[in-house]
This record gives sequence, structure tokens and C-alpha cells, in this order.
Amino acid sequence: MYSVKEIFYTLQGEGVHSGRPAVFCRFTGCNLWNGKEKDRGTSICQFCDTDFIGTNGQNGGKFRTAQSLVEQIITLWPKSSEPCFVVCTGGEPALQLNQELVDTLHDFGCEVAIETNGTLELPHEIDWVCVSPKKGTKIIVQSCDELKVVYPQNNVNPNDYLDIHTKNYFISPENDPSIFDVKKVSKNPNCLSAVKFCLNNPLWRISLQTHKFLDIC
Repeated sequence: MYSVKEIFYTLQGEGVHSGRPAVFCRFTGCNLWNGKEKDRGTSICQFCDTDFIGTNGQNGGKFRTAQSLVEQIITLWPKSSEPCFVVCTGGEPALQLNQELVDTLHDFGCEVAIETNGTLELPHEIDWVCVSPKKGTKIIVQSCDELKVVYPQNNVNPNDYLDIHTKNYFISPENDPSIFDVKKVSKNPNCLSAVKFCLNNPLWRISLQTHKFLDIC
């Protein structure tokens, strides 16, 4: 049984694949925060900007088999010779994304990506892995395609994660509504801190949530 908050077709807004059409499958649940505002302050991750509780989102629901979930996912992909690019997200998708689902997505010709906090083992043969580590956690996933560190986090230096093997290092300014106001973004303290860090550490690049600037899902 797979518990899914929502499934939607949009443009990837962050990282290497920014601007690329993708079907997002947002799984319910997370191992670093239960999603309830009353518990945010005592959770390991306190800055999540996503609703991953329940199955009442667009195309959300309970799916008994991997095939039934994949069949729902591919209905949202336009008729095209391009493979369906599926981004598994959450919450923490590694709580539910298993080898059967990855294999079934591949059987249907999909390209599979995951956005994970890196604290859980992943199935084999995921095509694109983005790890976004959080303060105070043990990172199990030590190799990925993309590393994205939310910044600033208290007492976190992104360079502390350089032992994670990747070719793409991103800094993502911590979520703040003023970031997405083009008149204020240049003065937003989180953006200014991220810019300064990247200028001082040229290995790193900034990744903005462009989908929020565009006001799309």
C-alpha cells in the first residue's frame, strides 16, 4: 500500500533539472517532522514548507499496488517520445519508495528521481538522487547526483557535507515568503547569506525555488 498526498504535472523548480517538465509524486509522511505545526519547534527539521499529511491532495490516495500508482502517474504525462520524468518527493519519499515501485516505473519507461533527506537506504537504480541533509541527522546516502543544503541552518556549514560524493553542490536559501517577492529578494537575509557563502565557496551554486516565482505547483 502506497500513501500519496498528491500527484501533479509541473516544471521542476530547483537544482540541475530546473525548468524540466516532471510528474511529482508526493508521498505522505516524514521521519524528521510529523507535519503538524504544533510540533514543528521540537522537530529535527523545522523549516519544511510542504503539506504532506493525508491523501486528500490532487490525484492523491491509497494505492494498493505499484502498478496502480504508476498507471495514475503516467496519465499526467503528455503524449511524447520523451520518457516520463517522475520526481518522488514528500515528506520523505524513501519511507515508501521501494524496489518494486522503482522497477515498475522503469517497466513503464519512466525516468525516476528522488528528493530525500538522505537518512534512509534507497532502492537500487534510481536515475537521479538529490540529497538535502538536515542538521543533527546521520546521512546514510553517501553518493548522489545532486546535493542541496538549505541555508542558513543553525550551526551548519555546508562544507561539512563534502564527504557526500556528488558532482552538483547547491545552496538553497531557507524558505521565507519575501524570497518570492522580486522587489524584496535582493534584500532577503537568507538570500544574502546564501550569495555570500557561494562567493566565498565557489564549489557551491545557488538553487532558487523558481516554481514559486512563476506561481506554479
